[in-house]
Amino acid sequence: MNKSQLVELVATEIGTSRVKAEFVVGTVLGAIAKGLRKDRAVSVVGFGTFAVRHRKARMGRNPKTGEAIRIEASRTVNFRAGRGLRASI
Repeated sequence: MNKSQLVELVATEIGTSRVKAEFVVGTVLGAIAKGLRKDRAVSVVGFGTFAVRHRKARMGRNPKTGEAIRIEASRTVNFRAGRGLRASI
């Protein structure tokens, strides 16, 4: 499911226009992103937890040339599904 399909589903479920549903979906996703920037973790009970993870710098290889390259440290988002989500699948 992509974002457009999610917006359609939300619009149908709550019986509103696609524009209002797109606003709702955008607001929720924006709030999760803001929470990750501020608190570094967002927990939605029954759904799951989004958290910022740190990746250490490491050595890798260029697949085209085989040359060793240094991969810089970075941050990424991790999602751990909650009990309710796991049970629904």
